[in-house]
Amino acid sequence: MKQAILIIDFGSQLTKLIARRVREIGVFSIIIPYDRVSASNFKEYEIKGLIFSGGPKSIDNENYPKLPDFIYNKGIPIFGICYGLQLLCKKFGGKLKYSEDREFGKREIEIKKKIPLFNKVYSLGKKYQVWMSHSDSVDVLPSGFEIVASSRNCKSAVIQNIEKQIFGVQFHPEVVHTIGGSLLLENFVIRVCKSKQNWNMRIFKNQMIENIKDKVGNSEVICGLSGGVDSTVTAVLIHKAIKGKLKCVFVDTGLMRMNEANKIKSLFEKNLKISISIIDASKEFFSKLKGVRDPERKRKIIGKLFIKYFEQYSLNKKNIKFLAQGTLYPDVIESSSKIGDSSVTIKSHHNVGGLPKKMKLKLIEPLRELFKDEVRKLGNELGISNDLTGRHPFPGPGLGIRVLGEVDKNSVEILRKADDIYINLIKKHKLYKKIWQAFCVLLPIKSVGVMGDDRTYERICILRAVTSVDGMTAESFEFKDSFLKLCATEIINNVEGINRVCYDYTSKPPGTIEFE
Repeated sequence: MKQAILIIDFGSQLTKLIARRVREIGVFSIIIPYDRVSASNFKEYEIKGLIFSGGPKSIDNENYPKLPDFIYNKGIPIFGICYGLQLLCKKFGGKLKYSEDREFGKREIEIKKKIPLFNKVYSLGKKYQVWMSHSDSVDVLPSGFEIVASSRNCKSAVIQNIEKQIFGVQFHPEVVHTIGGSLLLENFVIRVCKSKQNWNMRIFKNQMIENIKDKVGNSEVICGLSGGVDSTVTAVLIHKAIKGKLKCVFVDTGLMRMNEANKIKSLFEKNLKISISIIDASKEFFSKLKGVRDPERKRKIIGKLFIKYFEQYSLNKKNIKFLAQGTLYPDVIESSSKIGDSSVTIKSHHNVGGLPKKMKLKLIEPLRELFKDEVRKLGNELGISNDLTGRHPFPGPGLGIRVLGEVDKNSVEILRKADDIYINLIKKHKLYKKIWQAFCVLLPIKSVGVMGDDRTYERICILRAVTSVDGMTAESFEFKDSFLKLCATEIINNVEGINRVCYDYTSKPPGTIEFE
């Protein structure tokens, strides 16, 4: 029986990030929503430990998310994060309170006691940065529990019941801003739970290839390509499984990067030896997007049109039963509520929340459980070159969500030229590999400028570049002023329709990486 860490999800936007951290340790993890936990979950796997996620609900709510009693009687070590800590305290007789001194973002905890969980991470009496996000906090601890770390506004920042092997942290160790967070989880998973480190990307690859073979059988699969890392890895993975039964299609929406269709065709047919069909659908995409300003409507329109063209392609090919997409987990958690209404929809992605409810084709999404950096590792495991796996993320809706407001052919062309200049300058100055994602955004407003002796009244271009590990959090890239000035000069001088260039310093959160 396969060993696993069971992560119980209470609706946190960060739950899959916990799973990712556990997988980085080399231990297999599974996620079960709190309202679907049953005894059967413990029959398929040897559960070595339980992690309770955070969540948006309050313990003070009458119908707060809770778990059946048998969970606590298994004798399995438990690690509660944020809401998970509060739930543990509630369950064992503690008391909680709403505090006016809420904690959001970077805070410091002070270590009050040396415990196994802190081994090689935190030292007694010292302070460490963590990432907090809570209003409720523990007021009275249950019997048998003790405080082992505190922050200025939260005395019960870390608690434990060593006899029951229960631990709780009010902060989020899964977030990169928490110093030693990954090591903290590793101590729980390896030292406390005694898990074996026997899961890696090679094992995932082999398992997924077998799963795809079993699922597809004698049918064929159509794969929608964008040229990005995700769809490329998806295509190569499925091709490994079913060879010629994979049909790759690139729908040219008119919303792609400079010369993208030709680049994609060359990439797949010459480098990867995978044939590809290109469909020019730009006229219909622009027609359907005319007058549409709302980003959610844009994504849904684009998603439906993609499916329309994929289904049309498959009409004369009766054996095509599946549609493959490079959907990643960040797409999923930003697009839909996973557990009733416990998690909040941030935005729909064209390939998730933007898909029509009824489709003739069944979906295959082999990367749905992975984060971007894991996809790159998988790509390398599949033999894809670093030049391909290292490409910056590019959204499926393309430039349609980077032209803010109404999308038209002229606006897209202005943005396409500006973006091409920006990215080429980044590459020329050897900054591309240091940046997780970079792109331009075209605002729906104009500003007054002067070029020569003439007054101009043209669009504003926003430059965006971020560093990130997983796309769940991000910080703006620190360019030199001289580089940003160069970008502004080159774009304004060479792109008709732009007379002002700005740089976006917003982190995620509170912003998102993309604007729409």
